[in-house]
Amino acid sequence: MEFFNFYNHGFIRVAVGIPVVRLADPLANAQRTIALLEEAGERQAVLAVFPELGLSGYSCEDLFGQAALLRACRDALLRIREASRRLPVVAIVGMPLEVNGSLYNCAAVVYRGRILGIVPKSYLPNYREFYELRQFAPGEYAREQEVFVGGETVPFGNRLLFAAMDEPLFQFAVEICEDLWVPIPPSSYAALAGATVLINLSASNITTGKDDYRRELVKNQSARCLAAYLYTAAGWGESTTDLAWDGHGMICENGSCLAETERFLDRGQLVTAEIDLERLAADRRRQGTFAQSRFQHRDQLESFRSIPFRADLSREGVLLLEREYERFPYVASDPRTKEERCREIYQIQVQGLATRLQAAGLRKAILGISGGLDSTQALLVTCRAMDRLGLPRSNVLAYTMPSFGTSERTFAQAVRLMAALGCTAHQIDIRRSCDQMLQDIGHPAAQGKAVYDTTFENVQAGERTSHLFRLANAQDALVVGTSDLSELALGWCTYGVGDQMAHYHVNASVPKTLIRHLIAWEAEREALGAETSALLREILATEISPELVPGGHGDGDQPEQRSEAVVGPYSLQDFHLYYILRFGYSPTKVAFLAWTAWQDRNRGSWPSGESERPQWSIAEVKGWLRLFVRRFFAESQFKRSCIANAPKVGSGGSLSPRGDYRAPSDSPATVWLAACDAIPEQEPNLSGPR
Repeated sequence: MEFFNFYNHGFIRVAVGIPVVRLADPLANAQRTIALLEEAGERQAVLAVFPELGLSGYSCEDLFGQAALLRACRDALLRIREASRRLPVVAIVGMPLEVNGSLYNCAAVVYRGRILGIVPKSYLPNYREFYELRQFAPGEYAREQEVFVGGETVPFGNRLLFAAMDEPLFQFAVEICEDLWVPIPPSSYAALAGATVLINLSASNITTGKDDYRRELVKNQSARCLAAYLYTAAGWGESTTDLAWDGHGMICENGSCLAETERFLDRGQLVTAEIDLERLAADRRRQGTFAQSRFQHRDQLESFRSIPFRADLSREGVLLLEREYERFPYVASDPRTKEERCREIYQIQVQGLATRLQAAGLRKAILGISGGLDSTQALLVTCRAMDRLGLPRSNVLAYTMPSFGTSERTFAQAVRLMAALGCTAHQIDIRRSCDQMLQDIGHPAAQGKAVYDTTFENVQAGERTSHLFRLANAQDALVVGTSDLSELALGWCTYGVGDQMAHYHVNASVPKTLIRHLIAWEAEREALGAETSALLREILATEISPELVPGGHGDGDQPEQRSEAVVGPYSLQDFHLYYILRFGYSPTKVAFLAWTAWQDRNRGSWPSGESERPQWSIAEVKGWLRLFVRRFFAESQFKRSCIANAPKVGSGGSLSPRGDYRAPSDSPATVWLAACDAIPEQEPNLSGPR
């Protein structure tokens, strides 16, 4: 069952807790903190963070000068330390701590009956409603590197890095409230020193609109540092003499907010989320400027001290991710951003093609239209490029070239689409030229034998491309390619022909699931008229097929030859592509994510035109993933090494050898296939802890 435990795939579950504060009553606050800490343990979190000065309350003001309160805070810390012996959860709590006559605003890190370290606040606000310098000293003032607390010597300082010995990617650092609001937060240096999880204990009173500012601040810091960022602020129970408190907690990862607390809640609360440490590591590896920053700030990083601990990540039972992974990672799932994203993708594709036409000094574009998804999207983009350049759509020379396997359905769709978009439509039946080629090379099909092999198929694909390039020569036009990212990844394209070669590709970094989404969006908005929208929906409902093998047709005159029967379902293969290309994940992790995403509990929305599949079994995921890695790593790179120019569309990556992806064409897939072999085929019993 280890495969189904997310701790084995670089995830850690973390928690942000906000207890109701009883002002100036540290023992009561300790009990409330312990209760949330126990809840974090029950929810399988490995780390739980609590607010700034949470053991005393932030708004104690001059009560921080009272020795009784300071002693009670130490006692409260020791009570939490004792409770932590039975809990496999790192607790980070806020408290005032007196050290050699100076009082510091601190975060104490407690785990398994030990105080791992204490971090003082670096920057103390002393403006507007804040006057912390009245009570506290900045952490930089401290010369001590250790303090004696509860009978143990504890590391002390604001350059502590807590490193899990059993998970090298799990390293965290702590800063406190105002530390985040300065131009260069301490967490920036901590991230460069190796921290993948950044933690902020905050009080942060609420004023109108401040929650939005906090949220953007936390998200941006997590993005700049390529890290996770946990933020927790004081809530109910703090003094409202002059201020109010909303208890705003957040868990963010590389610019995305994974979880937030409910603000202004009058009871304690705990939220959890999973951090993907491998994703953060992948982003840092890929972004070379991260290493450059480490070098430039090496003097700052030398002062960090590493505090090792064992995180105890081996948990019993089956653990499923609470975090939802979209089944269609290339597709905008949020309806609020759907239109914006679709418009932007079209703009990128149109700008790329229009610029190329201008640079080549050409006024015409030529492309083949099959009546399927890819050529439909390419034709839509090409027509818009003509609109952008102020040229008539009649300058788009569209050719449908039926052959042995062309169905009546797709042929009719191609003819209707060319007419609907107002381009110059042509029809060339290539069967005669294909017959000539088959005869010239002595293929059995030329003698009427039903030998429909790769040669038979590629003769047709090659004839179409040959016609397009010669027509482009004759009419002074640019050949626009139609193939997509999914086909290039799987090698489901013919070397040297239109789905691999063109003067310019518009779809080469757009995967099949996103092509569907873009066409569906175009159909929904009906900007081209109701009849054209109906035609686009008909194209979306057509089986994906190369249509290169003759034969009868299935129900509804669908093509008999089906691409997904050979290369796998594009919905699943695009999922595999995204996580292997974008993050370099191992196939074992990709399979775990795919299996998790297709559980019914994570159903989510489906792009228009996708067949709704309730879930994939782990055996099915394993089978299609094995096919993917074999085709992607061992069989198809030579085709991608010489693909035509194409605009990069999304952050999910492209396969251009001049851009995102460079790889040897003769590398075996041995290590990836071995990882696939490690994937189990038996479904787990999901009755274990979640």
